[in-house]
Amino acid sequence: MDGEPAVTVNARIVSQDTQTVSAEAQTALAELDLPGDVEVSVGGENEDIEESFRNLFYSIIVALALVFLLLVVFFGSVLIPLVILLAVPLTTAGAFGALLLTNTALSLPSLLGILLLIGIVVSNAILLVDFAIKARGRHEDGDEAVVEAGRARLRPILMTALATIFALLPLALGLAGGGSGLISASLAITVIGGLATSTFLTLLVVPVGYSLLESARSRRKKRRYA
Repeated sequence: MDGEPAVTVNARIVSQDTQTVSAEAQTALAELDLPGDVEVSVGGENEDIEESFRNLFYSIIVALALVFLLLVVFFGSVLIPLVILLAVPLTTAGAFGALLLTNTALSLPSLLGILLLIGIVVSNAILLVDFAIKARGRHEDGDEAVVEAGRARLRPILMTALATIFALLPLALGLAGGGSGLISASLAITVIGGLATSTFLTLLVVPVGYSLLESARSRRKKRRYA
């Protein structure tokens, strides 16, 4: 390899958790007492998995950037999209918490589940904030507009979350054979955990963020006209 002597050791992984087996192999290699001119690296499927992880992380970052730019264009503001994107950390907390509770390894399907979650949760937050903006003209106080938006959007948001959760529940419980490929139990667990926490917290955090934003705007207007 590149003009140097090389030895390739092949093995077949029988476990479904390829990432854990690869990590154990790397730990075992790190403990070897090798001569200074000998290098050891893990390739094959592990190398493909690491590259896929990097690509998915980049995809999540690009998705968030595109969503933010799109919201800035539609709302004509930088602060409102930031309020809407408050729902994203709530999503990841629930998703990773569900993986931890179920002792499920982080995998490509689980990262795809996070991408799916970002779309669902951000859509719910957009509907909530957009309704509050439209209701703002009917109320003198921004808090009243937020309350009206919460009452109007609560049922659709809960219906969307519950329908998705119950649809993925058989896959998460292994009743569908655990799935295969990219559609697996880890994806279902990620989506269910993320929706269970983010749906509840989004209905609290996003309205509070919008209410604080409106309060700050009202104070600036009062000082301007004073």
